[in-house]
Parts: sequence; C-alpha cells; structure tokens
Amino acid sequence: MKKTLMKGNHAAGEAAVRAGCMLFAGYPITPSTEIMEHLSARMPEEGRTFIQAENEIASIHMVGGAYCTGKRAMTATSAGGFSLMQEFTAYASDAELPFVIINVVRSGRGIGSLDPGQDGYRQSVYGGGNGDYRQIVYTPNTIQEMVDDIYESFETAEKYRMGVIILTESSMGQMMEPVVMPDYKFLETTPDWAVTGTHKWDRGAGGWPMKRKAWEEKMARVKAEMQRWDAVGLEDAEYVFVSYGLPSRSTGEAVKLLRAQGVKVGFIRPKIVSPFPVDAFKAVNRDVKGFLCIETTEFGQMVQDLALAVKGEFANNVPVHFNAYGIGVPSVKEVLAFYELIREGGSKEVF
Repeated sequence: MKKTLMKGNHAAGEAAVRAGCMLFAGYPITPSTEIMEHLSARMPEEGRTFIQAENEIASIHMVGGAYCTGKRAMTATSAGGFSLMQEFTAYASDAELPFVIINVVRSGRGIGSLDPGQDGYRQSVYGGGNGDYRQIVYTPNTIQEMVDDIYESFETAEKYRMGVIILTESSMGQMMEPVVMPDYKFLETTPDWAVTGTHKWDRGAGGWPMKRKAWEEKMARVKAEMQRWDAVGLEDAEYVFVSYGLPSRSTGEAVKLLRAQGVKVGFIRPKIVSPFPVDAFKAVNRDVKGFLCIETTEFGQMVQDLALAVKGEFANNVPVHFNAYGIGVPSVKEVLAFYELIREGGSKEVF
C-alpha cells in the first residue's frame, strides 16, 4: 500500500475523515490547531460539516449534539482547552453518549508550555468535571499507530457508548512520518440509542441502582476486551521498564541495547492506558526486582496505575521506581542512566 509522508496533526485529521467523521467542531489551540486547519478544507470537500466554535466549551457540546443523532463527530484540543470540555465529558458519561477527542498534550501547569509532555494522563484516564467516570484512552507512539487508533475510535465509542480520547503529544503532532491511510468507511445504520424524533431518548440504564449495576458490567467488559500493549523480555527480566507515547520510543531503544549486552530487562508499552493493561504483568518473571516508570511528568501520573497493577499481580513487595523527567522526551542515554542509578541503589522506590 502507498505510504505518504505526513505531519502528525494532518494525518490525525485525515484519519478522522477516512473513519466516517461527519462533523468536526473545534477551537484553535497550539499544538493541535493543524488538525482543525486540515479539516477546515477536507470536511467541506467531502460534503461534511466543519465548525469553528466560539470556544472549546461550545465545540464539545456540538460534538455531543451530533452524536445524539447518531452522527460521528469529533474535536481536537490541548491543555486548558481539554479542561474546559470536562463539564460535557462528565455529562456525556452519565448519559452514555459517545464522543471522540484528540488531546494533543503539552507540558506544564496553567497554560503550560509548547514542549511535549504527558500532563494530561490523569485528566484523560480518570475523567474530569464533577463526575466519577472513565473514558477509553489510546496512547499511540507513532503517527501510523495514531492513524489506526483514530480510525477505530469511533466504533469503539459507539460500541461501549463511552467517550474515547486519543492521547498524543505536541511533538507527535508536529513531526512527520510515512503513513498508510486506510480506506473510507461510514456508520451504516442509525444506532438504536440515537435521537430520531419518534421515541424518548434512552439516557442509559434508568435509576441509580440499575445504572450503577449496568456501569459495573460495562466497565468489566471494557477491561476484558480493551487490554492492549506491546512487550519484550518479560519472561526473564530482572527489571521491567514501563512507558507509553513518545518516551516509549527511547525507552524501547534503551531496552534493546541492554538486552543486546545480555542484561535481563523487559519492557511493557501500554497502547491503551484506560483500561490499564494489567494482563501484561501476568507474563513478568516472578523474581523481578523492580519496575521503572518512564513518563514526562514532574510528580508522576501513570506511575500510580503501574503501582496498582504491580501490587495486584505480585504477592511480594516489588519496588516501583519513577523517573520524574518533566518536560520533553527523554533520550536513550538518559533512560540508560536512570537504569544504572537504580541498579546501583541510587533511586528510592516510590511505591
């Protein structure tokens, strides 16, 4: 199949077109704006709807309105823009209304910086606003994987009647890689939960006791069916690295170098972080000495889910170490230095 060199944000927008997205509503915010720019031309070309809303709050509600009628819809944003959408995502969870958001994460608190980072992890995985809910969160580490995830995301959202987040990073949106674009596909029928004007809208399972039971059953199904990860070297690993997104690329290279030298290390890369791939840990050597979390946050976010997975799988206390890298993407050399620090006893476990 033909490969095309594409910028990450442009590829993300094109993947949504190929997946049958009928409406894009968004508001410009760096580093996600090129998704919107790409779709401002492509959606009208395909006879579909593009809207630049007055703000992020309006854009996500437009997406929800379209999905209420069974039409595939999406928005893209970053940082504070995603924060502004949390009131709707909480509401949509209660209403069991699908939606798709591409969150091109930038680092830092407040308005943050334009550097790559993974600060949006907890906000995406654990929901936001005033709700106690979950979303399905894809974490690609290449532009091709991002395209494939976006292409699948609409069907995933519709299947479970849940929100889906594609969690990327600013550098992934700006860099270029060769990609193969999938064929066009469309939602063939109107979902039975969509508003048609001929029946009352089904907001979900009914009263609270029924709704809670239905949510528990749904989340058990999602956890079982959406376990996605890549792994190497787990069967004999003395230490296991865990990383997602862009940091997983340098982490994976570091693991390759160490194993080529005969060092027994392993690597787990979550491809979806919600639900967290707990099944991956079943294959880890029972005598493993520790886990190394590589993520680009200052205080640690994914490391908490890693610790829960480790404590749930191992009867003994296996240490979990965290590299508080902060802003940017760690180099292979820096990942190797962190491993040496732990091996020499210079890093205290955080869990």
